[in-house]
Amino acid sequence: MFGKQQRKLKRSAKLVAVLSKYGFQDLLSRINPGKTNEASGNDTLNADQGLYQRIRLALEELGPTFVKLGQSFSNREDLLPADLITELQKLQDKVETIPMDVESVLMTEFDINPPDYFLSIDKIPIATASIAQVYTAVLLDGEKVILKIKKPGILAVIEDDLLLVKDLVRLINSYSDFGARLNLDQAVSTFEKSLLEEVSLVNEKNNIYQFGLNFKHNRDTAVPKVYDQFSNNNVLCMGYIDGIKITDTAKLTENGLDPIKISEKGLRLFASQILDYGFFHADPHAGNILVTYDGKIVFIDFGAVGKIQPNDKDILENLIVAFVAKNPQKIIRNLKRMAVSYDIPDEKKFENDVAEVLDFVHNTSLKNIDPQQIINKMKDVLSNNHLFMPGYFYLLFKGIGLIEGVGRTINPDLDIVKTLAPYTRKIIAKKFAPQTIFKNSLNKVLDFTDNVEDIPKELRSLLEKLDSNKFTVTSEIRDIDKTNHILKSSFTSLILTLIIAANIIAMAILLSSDGQHFSAGSIILGIFTTVLAIILIFRIIKK
Repeated sequence: MFGKQQRKLKRSAKLVAVLSKYGFQDLLSRINPGKTNEASGNDTLNADQGLYQRIRLALEELGPTFVKLGQSFSNREDLLPADLITELQKLQDKVETIPMDVESVLMTEFDINPPDYFLSIDKIPIATASIAQVYTAVLLDGEKVILKIKKPGILAVIEDDLLLVKDLVRLINSYSDFGARLNLDQAVSTFEKSLLEEVSLVNEKNNIYQFGLNFKHNRDTAVPKVYDQFSNNNVLCMGYIDGIKITDTAKLTENGLDPIKISEKGLRLFASQILDYGFFHADPHAGNILVTYDGKIVFIDFGAVGKIQPNDKDILENLIVAFVAKNPQKIIRNLKRMAVSYDIPDEKKFENDVAEVLDFVHNTSLKNIDPQQIINKMKDVLSNNHLFMPGYFYLLFKGIGLIEGVGRTINPDLDIVKTLAPYTRKIIAKKFAPQTIFKNSLNKVLDFTDNVEDIPKELRSLLEKLDSNKFTVTSEIRDIDKTNHILKSSFTSLILTLIIAANIIAMAILLSSDGQHFSAGSIILGIFTTVLAIILIFRIIKK
């Protein structure tokens, strides 16, 4: 505990020094009220730099956690000003390679003698990131592998930095209502969850397994093999996949691969990750995508993935259908269902904003549609109308922008709409399939039945209050005969609805018991239910 406090004090001292260096004296005065800023010598430097530039420079100097924080906020146009977003997009990981004895790490982590399992292990990493370094090695059977090894002590640094980030958010919230208004607590919580998942190599291993399971029958992609015996939370051993960087069009062509087909294949694979499985690579930039010499697309580095819950996946599909149908009301309804929170100041303006995006999409030549432009417009709509979406939503925006950029790099004439048309048709066909309509109707009936079951309980509570003289109602009813007629009519319609609901449930049971074949009983019940439904519809129309 003492060591942890000591680490935090050390990081806090660095935080104060960096904030002081870049001229954030007002914020420092809240950390240490009454103390003067000792870094006044930087006034000339700060005078030549804008506020947003100083924020970016401070984040870079504070280290990898703060750089990743800035990068994660660099696509949050709904939260931050456009000029700050532009500055945050300049953030780069300045990562230095640290000395690492790979054989000693393997001995410590797996209690093995490496020469008994490896023919060779390279001492110089082929890649260095903020969290881990990557080495190549060869197993005794001649198989080439990748060893991803976490940097020592990196988890402690990240945990300490996350505490400082939360302290900063609290300061910002106390400094003004800016943080609370932008829901910074929720945004930082999402960032923390994502970063802790990324630092866990067990989590990355599980992500690779999940991706492999999803695409095990897909011939357009390959997934690295994981060697469990040499993998834990600090080391990840994977099969080496020899491939070409996806944006190296010259090498692709040289090896008989068509860059146009590769771009379309990569885009379809990413769409499949989102729409078929709700589990997608969250950082699909060119460095994380290879093409094998037989034309398979390989996604690497699964530390960061986006996960969409089944219910949200249904909402996402509804949004796509609503976009195709050019239905702003339905888009708004589904955006509200998906949002973590919203505070829309002007509903009519919100509808007009969505309608403008739809007009832009439908009035632009399909071939010339730029997804990034549409994404930016939607981000503006969300920001202007105070909708705060779940974390995966922004990962989705980021992923689509990255993969589309990769596609455009190798195929400037990439027709996004044409490439993704099969998925759009598939979603629409699924939404209007009889079994989907029946399933949705059954779910609505069951929800209605659950609500009806609660009515006696609520009524009993009301009667108890009336009986104990704890409930007083003062009312004046005019046109009592007309009111009675409306009540009788409503009760009749309710009874008809309950009978129809019961019949639908009975039909479902009959169909399942008869192996989905229509029996005489189910046909009669179906006719009876249809007649009742027609009567109910006529009653509603008449009313």
